[in-house]
Amino acid sequence: MVKKRVAALEKVEADLAGLQYKIRRDPQDYKNEFEENWYQYLTALDTFLAAPANADANSLIKFRDQIDFVAHVADCYPEYTAGFPDGLRDILTRHHAVLEPELREKIVSSLVLLRRKDIVDSSYLLTTLFPVLVSTPSKSLRTLLFQRIVSDLRNSNNKANNHKLNRTMQGVLQTLVTSDRANPKAIWAVKIVRELWKRQIWTDAKPVEVMKEACLSENEKVAVGGVRFFLGGDKEREELEDEASEDEVIDIKKVKHQIGINKKTKKKKAALDKAVDKMKRLDRKKHAPHPLNFSALHLLHDPQGFAEQLFEKHLLSSRCRFALQSKLAILQLVTRLVGLHQLTVISLYSWFIKYLTPRQQSVTSFLASLAQAVHSLVPPDVLEPLIVKIANEFVSEAAAAEVAAAGLNSIREICARQPLAMTETLLQDLVQYRRSKDKGVMMAAKGLLSLYREQGAELLTKRDRGKDATISLKSGSQKQQKFGEVSAGGIEGLELLEQYKEEQRKRKRVEKGLPEDGEDGEEEEEEEEDDGWEVASDDSSDSGDWIRVSDSEDEEAEPAAKKQRLEGEDEDKENAESAAQAMSKLAMTQILTPADLAKLKELQAEAQLDKAMGNRKRKEEAERHRDEGLTSEQIEAPAKLRKSTKEERLAMAKDGKPGRDEHKSTQAIRKSKKEAEGKSTTNKEKARKKNFLMTIGKAKTKHKRSLVATQKALKNHVDRSKSGGRRKNGVSK
Repeated sequence: MVKKRVAALEKVEADLAGLQYKIRRDPQDYKNEFEENWYQYLTALDTFLAAPANADANSLIKFRDQIDFVAHVADCYPEYTAGFPDGLRDILTRHHAVLEPELREKIVSSLVLLRRKDIVDSSYLLTTLFPVLVSTPSKSLRTLLFQRIVSDLRNSNNKANNHKLNRTMQGVLQTLVTSDRANPKAIWAVKIVRELWKRQIWTDAKPVEVMKEACLSENEKVAVGGVRFFLGGDKEREELEDEASEDEVIDIKKVKHQIGINKKTKKKKAALDKAVDKMKRLDRKKHAPHPLNFSALHLLHDPQGFAEQLFEKHLLSSRCRFALQSKLAILQLVTRLVGLHQLTVISLYSWFIKYLTPRQQSVTSFLASLAQAVHSLVPPDVLEPLIVKIANEFVSEAAAAEVAAAGLNSIREICARQPLAMTETLLQDLVQYRRSKDKGVMMAAKGLLSLYREQGAELLTKRDRGKDATISLKSGSQKQQKFGEVSAGGIEGLELLEQYKEEQRKRKRVEKGLPEDGEDGEEEEEEEEDDGWEVASDDSSDSGDWIRVSDSEDEEAEPAAKKQRLEGEDEDKENAESAAQAMSKLAMTQILTPADLAKLKELQAEAQLDKAMGNRKRKEEAERHRDEGLTSEQIEAPAKLRKSTKEERLAMAKDGKPGRDEHKSTQAIRKSKKEAEGKSTTNKEKARKKNFLMTIGKAKTKHKRSLVATQKALKNHVDRSKSGGRRKNGVSK
């Protein structure tokens, strides 16, 4: 009996599918059949609404089939199906908690189908699905609705940005987050914004403001979700873009080869045409202008206020009961904001004092967060107690090697961003650890020493300064910046272009037979004309010109105080002149042409290559990873400096050798790799497997050849191998 009922239901479903196809081809001829099924749908709808929780299984299956049928042909009879979307919306909104899973999924897919047919718009669909998403207890339904909402927003912004829909949806999400700070349902706003940000559909400041409000939520899940968006959302977007670019690579030659050697069918030709069209789209996408994607941390409207609110609400307040890992994530975001935007949150540094001890759980994360919260505008007297506390707690002879290395690394990272926080006595004491027997401690101390050789050599003793720092101090080229002092800006790498132009000028003078250090003739004449007013001639005295007179008696008669003042002014003038000479003459005297800018770019690339090869000094660590932040792994001693465990050695031995579960020869591995790639064997390999009776005739013929014939055959073989074989593969056409 059950089998007959199932067969009858399958027959009804097949009949409806066939009727759909016929109606799509000719709606007018099958209007009567549609009207009959439409009235059956209305009857099934009334029956279901009478008892939605106690509906019969067979009636539910018929109702689901009727919904699917009407949804597929709704655009052919708009006069009948005008109220069909509202009916589905009413069922889903009111009875989603008691609906059968298959019927529930069919209603959602039918609404999406109506959206694709433009019977309803995106606003209608999203305002239907989103309230159900945040209220339903079913996990499977939430997953389905989340996928449909994200997919519809992607399709709506596919060809061009739908600003009206985006603003409406962003406003709904922000209202959900801000209306009740303790509402756990706001996690869906976080998930939707993060997914659309990762797929580069929402890239402006509005979704960043939604996530900013989510970070201030009182619910731990919502707050941590917003924090992780700022810490890792941009990295997820870059990784997704890299994966998409790798997956979209299509080997056209391989597709053509497979079609050529197999039977030619329309399906294979369509596959080739599809692959060619995709390659053309990828080529257009490759040459299209790259979108300017700003980081979420740079799109914040008020980073100072946001950092203060985060710190006071989640870290400073005793009412916050978040877990330690959640607080560490929030702390990392606060410190990233402080370091990136150079904010001033003085109470943050005193808050760190109680956590700077080796017994603190996840202490390296606290040290990394402290280091990335430091910048050049933080007062040194605020940081000095922190550095002393780290030195006393971590760096000592009694401490373990890993603890001392972590303390020295954190001190170096702090001082790289604010060198003035270090005192002379403490620095000379910490530098002595470069003689430690542990490699991690020794490298950390040497890193601190090399840092101050570049940024504050006057704090080191003479024997620790090194040759370069000593020469720089004597010449005055190295000078420690004062607090709040900002170096003058300019064009990066312009000194390279100036040096290149000077070398070219000298080379041209040498080619003309002129002295290398001299000036061009026109420039020399101009300098003589400019300097002529300083020379006093006898003729000029009669015409009333000024004469520079040096009267030693008058100078001796001047008061001593006035003499000192004049000497001080002369020294200031000389310093100003030397500073002016240090500035680039090229930027003040010439306008850079496009050829100059191209050459400047080339010289910068060469300089970066030299730096990568170790031929130039490393850049200041204050600029290193400024946008990426600092991690606890950088504070800890690198893995290569400590003795690895047995598991790590085994993992390193297996790394780079995938598929080596069983021992195989190199030739067997190469053969299996070729088979996996779909490549054939070589002619030599095929000849080995050939039947002996098929090769015996050729062997007899070769054996009976004369010496001249053998020599000729060998010569032809050598010629063919040089020219690329019989097909001339090595010869360019």
